[in-house]
Amino acid sequence: MTENNKPQKNKQGKRVKPDTLMKILGGAFILSSLVTAIFAFRFVREMISTTDIFQLGGLAVEASDQSEEDGLVDAAGEEISTGELTVSESGEVDFTNRINFLLLGLDYRDWEADGGPSRSDTMIVFTIDPVGKTAAMLSIPRDLWVNVPGYGQNKINTAYFLGDANRLPGGGPELASRTVEEFLGIEIHYWAQVDFTAFVQFIDYIGGIKMDIPEPITLEIIGTEKKEYLSAGRVTLPGSIALAYARNRSEGDGDFSRAQRQQQVILAIRNQVARKDVQRMILSNPKGIWDIFSENIQTNIPFTDAFNLGKLAIQINPEQIGQYVISPPDYVTHAYSPDGLNILKPITQNIRILRDEIFTPSGIVGPGAVGADPNVLMQSEEAKVGVYNGSSVNGLAAATEAYLTGLKVNVSEVGNGDYVPSTTIYDYSGKPYTVQYLVQVFGIQNTRIFNSYDPTSPIDIAVVLGNDWLVPEE
Repeated sequence: MTENNKPQKNKQGKRVKPDTLMKILGGAFILSSLVTAIFAFRFVREMISTTDIFQLGGLAVEASDQSEEDGLVDAAGEEISTGELTVSESGEVDFTNRINFLLLGLDYRDWEADGGPSRSDTMIVFTIDPVGKTAAMLSIPRDLWVNVPGYGQNKINTAYFLGDANRLPGGGPELASRTVEEFLGIEIHYWAQVDFTAFVQFIDYIGGIKMDIPEPITLEIIGTEKKEYLSAGRVTLPGSIALAYARNRSEGDGDFSRAQRQQQVILAIRNQVARKDVQRMILSNPKGIWDIFSENIQTNIPFTDAFNLGKLAIQINPEQIGQYVISPPDYVTHAYSPDGLNILKPITQNIRILRDEIFTPSGIVGPGAVGADPNVLMQSEEAKVGVYNGSSVNGLAAATEAYLTGLKVNVSEVGNGDYVPSTTIYDYSGKPYTVQYLVQVFGIQNTRIFNSYDPTSPIDIAVVLGNDWLVPEE
């Protein structure tokens, strides 16, 4: 049996073959235009000390409804196996909403040793706005100190390791996605992980990539003792040198300048794939792409979505693709973890602002909501709201429930909460119109609004009442 007709699994777990050539082309197209840019490069240890669980305050970013099932599941609802291109057979992506990818690469030392579960070394969130025809990349450093769902606080790169080591559904990529979701307060719709072999082979397959090298640089070629010197200027790089360029560390802020080079390489891949001659070559030989990726990638991107997203990605003007890196001094500080690890402590308020800039560039409401009645928008989300008394006023939660119900807010839970100095909102599922409506009702400042993404929460939004709140008189 050849690689290009390797059987896949459908939702019932039965092994089936892709039923049309277009499915192979679809998978190849998105992998070539987006996901192939995922490679493993080491982010060095920089870092901070803290034992706090970090949450990003501020208005939530809109996300579609999540499964309420317990545990970790991938987007197709099935386990992703390793060693083959595994995708779901689900329906097409909704092109009216923003789409978020998590691009993953493994730690080279783990990958080279092949001695068991790996840590992630590259995490880039790639987001596409199909309405505004814009996109952005956000690089997340491997040593960022976050809460890993189910495992407590740790470096973000350990999420991949823990998912694989504990054989969770979806493995390392799924737990890494959940960790990013919880930290940023956004939904990760798809993920993909590509190893070094696929990265190098694919760049060679498309004829190399054209790069503008800003200054001379000496590179170490992976897997060899060979070094390559690049002069400043326009060059065409083969796969091995492109990989070395993306992995190279500069002195000082090496990890963060490397993240910028990784994004530069991703854009160069996108530009090469956007060429008509390269597209004709890819579509004329789908087996060539299949052979490169079938053994070297994990992804939960359905074939149909892959094809459509690939077309969308190369249609976006490169000038409309933003590039961002979570880096010091604005977004992280250096310190040590309780057990002495060098880590990066997030400056949550600044990262919240950056997140909102990237994922909601036109503000918290979507273009279809401009001029719409805020109360109607709130009701359309059908958000479940919990109201909790964190004040010294007896009966405040019950009185507030009656008031909100009169405004057609769906209050599903009422009770007592921990004391808060002033009324506070916690958004667990990304319901922006409801959050915005409640902000107006309670007159809350942005500093009292927190994202705490949790798809298993029985409520979507919690309102904890402080002594600053008085129920308006009828």
